[in-house]
Amino acid sequence: MTGKVINVVVAGLGGQGVLTAADIVAAAAFNAGLDVKKSEVHGMSQRGGSVACDVRFGQGVYSPMVTPGEADFLVVLSADQVDVNRRFIKPGGAIITPDDIDENLLADKRGLNVALMAALSRRLDIDESHWIAAIKASLNPRLHEANVRMFQAIRAAE
Repeated sequence: MTGKVINVVVAGLGGQGVLTAADIVAAAAFNAGLDVKKSEVHGMSQRGGSVACDVRFGQGVYSPMVTPGEADFLVVLSADQVDVNRRFIKPGGAIITPDDIDENLLADKRGLNVALMAALSRRLDIDESHWIAAIKASLNPRLHEANVRMFQAIRAAE
């Protein structure tokens, strides 16, 4: 990656794994040697409330917050969060939703956050090995095998 800062907003509802998804993308970028900043949570983190995390990475990042109109990617775990967070996406930015995932590739619906990270990973210049290490660092070891297999299948699918 050249000196460009990549801005990602991960959004969903409390209990869907928004924080874990943001941790995975932040760790993958960090593993790739990039400067990473991540904001914790906007909104209610209680089960069912709107939650959003900002992840920014590149050669030099000075703020963890994505300002409206600057997100390169908006990744939503719940389709109803697109309109809530649309103001963050920049013109030409990409919105990644559960509709972008082939449900047949989901090992378990609780892995949707990892599946969406696989869809995001196809659009970023971060080696797959960094994503795998990030998944393993973010999840319980008993979940590694199924989630890595699912991640690789979705990443390979087009």
